[in-house]
Amino acid sequence: MKYIFFLFLITSVVCNSLDAQTLKSSRDSTLELQADDPIAAALDSLAYMKLFETTRFGGEFGRPGNFGFAPDSIPVYPPEVIAERIAKMDAQSPFKLVYNKEVQAYISMYSERKREQVSRMIGLSELYFPMFEEALSKHKMPLELKYLAIVESALNPAARSRVGAQGLWQFMYATGKLFKLDVSSYVDERCDPIQSTEAACLYMKYLYSIYKDWSLVLAAYNSGPGNVNKAIRRSGGKTNYWDLRPYLPRETAGYVPAFIAAAYIMNHTREHNLYPIMPKAIFSEIDTVHINKRVTFSQLSHVLDMPVEDIAFLNPAFLHDLIPSTDKYHVLTLPKSKIATFINNEETIYTYKSSQQSRMDSLMSIKKTGSASTKIHTVRSGESLSIVARKYGVSVNDLKKWNNLKSSRLLRGQRLKVSSNQENQVEEAVGKLSEDAKTSEKTKTESTTKNKSVSYYKVRPGDSLWKISVKHGMSLDELRKLNGLSSRSVIKPGMKLKVKPQ
Repeated sequence: MKYIFFLFLITSVVCNSLDAQTLKSSRDSTLELQADDPIAAALDSLAYMKLFETTRFGGEFGRPGNFGFAPDSIPVYPPEVIAERIAKMDAQSPFKLVYNKEVQAYISMYSERKREQVSRMIGLSELYFPMFEEALSKHKMPLELKYLAIVESALNPAARSRVGAQGLWQFMYATGKLFKLDVSSYVDERCDPIQSTEAACLYMKYLYSIYKDWSLVLAAYNSGPGNVNKAIRRSGGKTNYWDLRPYLPRETAGYVPAFIAAAYIMNHTREHNLYPIMPKAIFSEIDTVHINKRVTFSQLSHVLDMPVEDIAFLNPAFLHDLIPSTDKYHVLTLPKSKIATFINNEETIYTYKSSQQSRMDSLMSIKKTGSASTKIHTVRSGESLSIVARKYGVSVNDLKKWNNLKSSRLLRGQRLKVSSNQENQVEEAVGKLSEDAKTSEKTKTESTTKNKSVSYYKVRPGDSLWKISVKHGMSLDELRKLNGLSSRSVIKPGMKLKVKPQ
């Protein structure tokens, strides 16, 4: 019996050692990602996007933890489990989906290290994936190509690469022009979700007509067909992506593995305890209207009772919070709840100006048209500055300022510039309006700051930052930032943390 127990003990130690090695191998594979990996950088950009509702979780099971895991649990699976899942996906896909250490490196990034950003990305997929699927279906292309936008931009429509590629599909200026995406001082259609998706479909369709292989299409989309053709020549004519990989640019070498990992993680979110943090709008809640007149987001905001930043989020192609007047129609995306209001008040929106802006325009018009005049007064014997000031209804200080006088002494025959009382009123009114605007903005800021006052939460045994953030309707990043904590910070029972007031 003693020997049986000893044998069981050895077996248990060996198995635990193997499990630990498997887990270590899974985690160590992440080290193969370069520090400046553009795919990771795109994902990190989501941390700075503000238009997420951190208390609004989506999906069939709602909040994290509803699939049997603790809310802050990070499940890690052995390689054979992930390989089996990817093999099942491969059997139903026109892509060659394989599992290897390069793919595992990106899976670990998505499922372990960048969970907060991935939750936001999953939420954004509720807005953009239906657009992508509609376009891909129209062109009879594989729906899996929607995952390419994850690799390119992490579904951030404002994403910009270090070499100048823009938008969800990361078009360079020249390539965008080839596929009729206009770029001007006011509009960058590379950032337009609908138009850039159509252009991406046409580009990938063109690449498939050349290579007849979707993995090579992905590689060519990233690095350009020239680099793929060069890799084929250097490899001696091979056309399998994995054979060509050593001959491709460094960034492209990680491109297909990242695509496979993105496809995997989006199909197994619940298994990894990942749930979407939803943006303020999803596809089923938006609609579009066409306009060709100049309108600012501020005008839209006032009439539609909608924050400017929400309008900008839904319309990322417009660069300066305005839609310019052109000879073609622009597409404006709005929540469905605002469409009828826009249609019924369209002309009012175009002509709308705030009362403050109208007064400012009127006063500035007086200045430009010269309705207010300047007169020249010739000083007579016995006149003083106060006498001249009373005559024209202005102040002594104004007379000094207009004539650069350092003393109050006047000489007979001296010529003085005197602005009419109207001009003086205009100057004062414009100054007052500007000051009022500053005061209003300051009050708004102070009010916002006041509304964002914090409460304190005392950490209890068993608490984690994730649990506390969910309990108080915050993101993990918000909680850390509010308390000056890093990703490595440890909390202990009894600590007091700043949280949003309930």
